[in-house]
Formats: sequence, structure tokens, C-alpha cells
Amino acid sequence: MAGITIARSVTTLAATAALLAGSAVGASAAQGQAEPDVSGVRAALQRVVDAGAPGAFAVIRDHGKDERGRTVALGKANLDGTPMNAGLRFRVGSNSKMFTSVLVMRLAEQGRIDLDKPLRDYLPAGTLPESWAITARQVMEHRAGVYDHTNDLLEQSGEETTAAFEKRIRNNVYEPKDLVAMSVKHGLQYTPGTAYAYSNTDFVLLGLAAEHLTGRPYAELLRQQIFEPLKLRQTTFTVPQKTIAGPHVTGYLTNDDRTKPLLDSTEQTASWVWSAGGVVSSARDLDRFMTALLAGGSGGLVSDESLRQMTSVLPTGTAKISYGLGVREIALSCGKVLGHGGIVQGYNTQTFSTPDGKRTVVLFANASNNGAITSGLTNTLEPAFCGKAPTAPTPRSSITGNGNGNADRDGGRWIPTVEDTRI
Repeated sequence: MAGITIARSVTTLAATAALLAGSAVGASAAQGQAEPDVSGVRAALQRVVDAGAPGAFAVIRDHGKDERGRTVALGKANLDGTPMNAGLRFRVGSNSKMFTSVLVMRLAEQGRIDLDKPLRDYLPAGTLPESWAITARQVMEHRAGVYDHTNDLLEQSGEETTAAFEKRIRNNVYEPKDLVAMSVKHGLQYTPGTAYAYSNTDFVLLGLAAEHLTGRPYAELLRQQIFEPLKLRQTTFTVPQKTIAGPHVTGYLTNDDRTKPLLDSTEQTASWVWSAGGVVSSARDLDRFMTALLAGGSGGLVSDESLRQMTSVLPTGTAKISYGLGVREIALSCGKVLGHGGIVQGYNTQTFSTPDGKRTVVLFANASNNGAITSGLTNTLEPAFCGKAPTAPTPRSSITGNGNGNADRDGGRWIPTVEDTRI
């Protein structure tokens, strides 16, 4: 089942963001003016469902004097047959990193943390070895050489993904300091500042720093500094509570043996990723968060200077993908977009916006451990932001797991997958 809805409203926040176009970061006028290719979005989401996701949706919102929204929803929110609904809550995975980055940048604005000094000085004693001089900035950029502790928790060689989930993730409650210790035992993986390597432990460290510097729990910081001021009424951080309160999408973990049924992975503590991936939210709230973030000082989250630093990106080694301070940049055919993606067992999300905040796109599918789903979802960004392709793309027989070999086959519109599709 597929559905398309269009809504219009005027919001003060969106109007403020529109006035800031071209201030803190540049924007492409073509991006804001291009009409989304709704049929192309629907076709892309259909490929996601065909690849094995029970359902998927896209929420596209244009902000400015006259706000406009478009929603495309396909398939099911659960295997009981409930139609997919873009108004439901879901686990956002690594989109949580943008929330954590906001907390750290606010601390930097207050002079409570220097991003270019050793992060160990802002953590409980003994969290990091004295010999580790990695800075907060390097950690936020994933350039600190910190081993990703999740590699030790996800499936090991010869182990079934769903078995690893049940054994070490669904019911286990990990303390953040123990996640860091799991990483530290592997040592630094390279000289800090010399390479890019995505690490969830980086953002566990930042969450610990925020707690240590404020003396308040991470969940409280999120609630008081982000959720409540922005009226994100569908956004929570309740780790290690396993359930999702209120109406929500059911998430499904794909078995490595595709002949076996999907595993309902909705209930899980999420403590294994904590401040790197434990937020639960909705498309509406993610849109509101992105609009406020990219409005800089007028958005109420971070200053214009903090936003400039967050969106000053460096290459990652993957074509079209760069990374700043907790913010990812993707180069589309019509310009660059900013945001993040996230996967946590059963949930796939991509949240991106034009740099001026005039258009925000939230993409979602309720299945994981399937590279074709992640790749298909990521490549819905092109029709959502850039509209119809100038020429018909080369036909594909299937969606690949990473798409790297297809980067130029369709006029530069193919986006490589960068999320960890094992989850």
C-alpha cells in the first residue's frame, strides 16, 4: 500500500531559518527551488520494500514563507499488517550523534571544553590512558584513531547476526565507561588526525564528557537543552528501557539466511550504543531539529560560529561523502546536503537538509542487516532533493550493497552507502 500527502503551514522557526540563507553556511538556490520528484521517490522506496523491508517512507518539507510538506509511505509498519505511517516513532540510530554534538558545542561556547585540547582532561579520571592526547575535535570528526567497540559486540566470524543480537545486544545493559574500556584495550588504531575511521566509541566518549562537565545525566541534558526547547514531543532517550512508548514502527532484523523470517528487534536496551545511537524520535521532530540546527544562532541550539565548525567537513575516503563535527555531508547532483544516517537493529534512517535549512528530507525503513535496503534508502535522497534526472539512468538489475562501482553510471546521481549494514 502506498500513500502520498501534502500539507502546508507557516512556522516561525522555518521563517527564521529562511532569513539566514547564506549566513553561517552556503546554500544552493537550485536545491531549494527544485521540485521533488515524487514519483522517483516512490520508485526508490519501492525498491527498498522489494529488497526486504516491510515498509518505508519519505517526508520532504520545504521551509520558508509558505511551508510545504510531502509524504510518501509504502508497505507496512509491522508484519501484522498496519500500514506504514510517517507519523510514528522509531529508533534513529546514529542520527543521535548530531544531538550529542550539539551538547558538546554548547559546552564549548560556554568555555567549559576546548575542542583542541586532550579530551581525557574532560573525562572522569582513568577513562582514557594518559598517553592518549586525542582532542575532542578529532573525536567528533572520527579522526582520533579510536577503535569502534561495536565491532566486539556485533556478529563475529561464523556467527549469525540475529544470534549475536540476542546474545549480546537485545537484553544486555552496558555502562558507557565499559564500552570505552572495550575500545581502549585495542589501542589507538592510527596516529590521531591522520585518517578517517567511523567509530561509535567516539560519541560515547563525548556523552561521558558532557555528563562529567555538567554533573548531569546525558538523558537530562538532551531533554533540557534540546527536546523541551524545540518542543520535540516525540523524541526521547530512555536507555536502557527496552520498549518504545506510544505509537511506533516495529523494527525487523534480517536473518543472514534470507529464507528465514525477519526478527522483531523493536525491544532492545540500546545501551550498546548509548549516546552514539540511542535516541527515539519521529520524522516531524527530526525535521524540526535539523531546521533549528541549521538556523545557527537564531535556531536556539548552537551559535553561528559553532554551526560553521560543525559543517566544516573533511573527506572520508568515500566518494561524495565528507564529515564535520558530528555532521555528514553528501554531494548530490544538485548540490550538497547536511545531516546524518543511522542504523540500529531493525531501523534505517537518513536525515538530511540543504545547508540553508530550506528543505529537509527524512527517509526511513523498518529493516536492517540488508545492504540493499540501506543503499536504496540513501539513494532516495537524489529524487527528493534534486528532482527528476535530466536523462534516464542506466537500468540496474539489482541494488548493490555499497554502490561504489555505480557512482557515474547515472549521471553522478548514485550515492555510496556508508552506514554499517551489519546492524
